Amino acid sequence: MHEAFLYEKTGDSSVQCRLCCHYCTITPEHHGICGVRENHGGTLYSRVYGKIIAAHIDPVEKKPLYHFEPGSRSFSIATVGCNFRCRHCQNADISQAPRLYQSIQGRETTPEQIVTAAADSGCSSISYTYTEPTIFFEFAYDCSRLARKRGLKNVFVSNGYTSPEATRMIAPYLDANNIDLKGDDTFYQKLVGAKLQPVLDTIRLMKELGVWIEVTTLIIPDWNDSDGFLRWAAEFLASVDPAIPWHVTQFHPTYELLDKPRTPAATLRRAREIGLAAGLKYVYEGNVPGEGGENTFCPHCGATVISRFGFSLRAVRLRNGLCAACNTPVDGVGLP
Repeated sequence: MHEAFLYEKTGDSSVQCRLCCHYCTITPEHHGICGVRENHGGTLYSRVYGKIIAAHIDPVEKKPLYHFEPGSRSFSIATVGCNFRCRHCQNADISQAPRLYQSIQGRETTPEQIVTAAADSGCSSISYTYTEPTIFFEFAYDCSRLARKRGLKNVFVSNGYTSPEATRMIAPYLDANNIDLKGDDTFYQKLVGAKLQPVLDTIRLMKELGVWIEVTTLIIPDWNDSDGFLRWAAEFLASVDPAIPWHVTQFHPTYELLDKPRTPAATLRRAREIGLAAGLKYVYEGNVPGEGGENTFCPHCGATVISRFGFSLRAVRLRNGLCAACNTPVDGVGLP
């Protein structure tokens, strides 16, 4: 095992983990909520350092990131474990594995191997994704530092529960972060096992530290699809930066949340309209390919500057990041 970052010894062989906003106090021979950080004799260890459970080459649009090097590929990795217990998790078989199966699975891998595999496969970035990257922070941090030296960018796909200390530590090496804004405080308490405010704080802090931010809200019928919540979420994001892309995404029944139907496409269209009315420049409808809500429009003239189908680009009408029709800059990183 690998000694953990960001923890404090409390004097009785217990430790307080300061990696995420749960701030777990962990007694000897026990682990935190995530199931992958364990106290041995007063020292906190990561049980998942280098134990990769998933590694794939994905289009960066799958993260989803629509304004970060569109059309590029990202080498995507994960370990088991998560600091949330979302009842609707689509990757519960790996995110909840330490709790469900009482084991840590994964293939032993070094940061050098990850970065070399990413570079050799023609990827322009490494994404720490599928489960929560904060819980394998030490490995992600070592990979990201090495990736930066090799000219690769680094991406988190995160629930936003990263502590301010960890956020400030990773930000110099992190280029983009898609953060979930899942619902209101009741949603977080009942479906997630967490609180809302730390997520809002992380979105603000990541933005302040210069990380490119996009936000995803998986819209679940009767849980977070009200006009009131959607308007509040959009207004919050606009208050941070109107250029933050907001992905309002279709839910489908999975894991423990099987009593709600798939989100109607009409609900996503309404959410997009609410987002735009609140002042956001870019709002996208996710998981409904072909409906038109995946396209990027010029915030000035309304021309389609990037058309998409699913995770694929169909046409790009940008010149050096400017709308080809009116020369207005389109916000993003590495735009054509």
